[in-house]
Amino acid sequence: MTELAGIADSAASSTSAATVREADEILLGFSVALRAAGVPVTHDRAASFLEAASLAGANEARATYFAGRATLCGSPADLERYDQVYEAYFDPRAGLPRRRQAPPSATTSYSPLPENESGGAGEAGDEDIVQAKASAAEVLRHRDIAVLSANEKARLAAMFATLDVRLPVRRSGRLRPWHRGSLDASRTLRASLRRMGEPAELEWRRRALRARPVVLLVDVSGSMSAYADALLRLAHRVGVGSKSVETFALGTRLTRLTRALDARDAERALIAAGQAVPDWSGGTRLGETLKVFLDRWGRRGVARGAVVVVFSDGWERGDAALLGEQMARLQRIAHRVVWVNPHRGKASYAPVQGGIRAALPHVDDFVAGHSLAAFAELLDVVARA
Repeated sequence: MTELAGIADSAASSTSAATVREADEILLGFSVALRAAGVPVTHDRAASFLEAASLAGANEARATYFAGRATLCGSPADLERYDQVYEAYFDPRAGLPRRRQAPPSATTSYSPLPENESGGAGEAGDEDIVQAKASAAEVLRHRDIAVLSANEKARLAAMFATLDVRLPVRRSGRLRPWHRGSLDASRTLRASLRRMGEPAELEWRRRALRARPVVLLVDVSGSMSAYADALLRLAHRVGVGSKSVETFALGTRLTRLTRALDARDAERALIAAGQAVPDWSGGTRLGETLKVFLDRWGRRGVARGAVVVVFSDGWERGDAALLGEQMARLQRIAHRVVWVNPHRGKASYAPVQGGIRAALPHVDDFVAGHSLAAFAELLDVVARA
């Protein structure tokens, strides 16, 4: 197998549509393709792959191949699929990398409604029958993220761009000119003086609107591992490009992720977040981490007057009473507290865990967070706060 640099040169000379890509972009795309093929490539594994490839030499195909096998594969069962994806992705005959055809959808098939009782064409005079079936994308929007396959999760990740993000606003102390509201006597008088004392048109003003702070507290413990990736994608979608959104990870300790999620590209942002969190898929100490958050970021920080959204299933390994005390503190200083539980959307769910029972009396909104459709409803709740 030729070197990556040689492949890139040959591809650029063979086709005019080829574009020059950065080495880390190519390698990151390979990890995404591997995840879509069914290999459980986590963000920390992808980051380790980039680091290993840089140390071994990204222009050496053999070194890159073994760097990926050592960092991206979690079991011997992944090796065969890794070889298949590697050969298909780094194929010098079709450029670097080769564009893969989208695999056929494996979702459940749906049959349209029969046109009439006999199954044949309707007779003249029969009323028109409306036939409808849900599209594959619409079905995917409502499915539980925890039960999706790797291919379905990759498709769902692209659908996060369709979420309509509208951040809440609040009235500020400053006044601004407006076409109605209260009379602005000062501006009206100045306008009259410019007209040599002649009556001028009345000027109006109202209080200006400012973005209300939003704080996202994402539980990344072991019990939330099936939803952590999607929740961080949602946090990236909400906070990217906004200075009024702060994101923190909750586990056995508190980790600020605002700067890590500031990258425009979602994949790069999630890899940076995975590197920043030292206790990914670890234990849960919600009461202690909330206390640290409130002591440092609460009364004089970003939580005052903010919409605070807590993403957690409520499993608390620490003292549930401490969690209740800290939630009471949070409710006193925040504008609104929203608790998002992935299990809330299941019909058989009941809030019987000690942590969630201690927190619910101090929560303004208790919503589901198990699907893309639930995320859209959550964004509406935040926008109206």
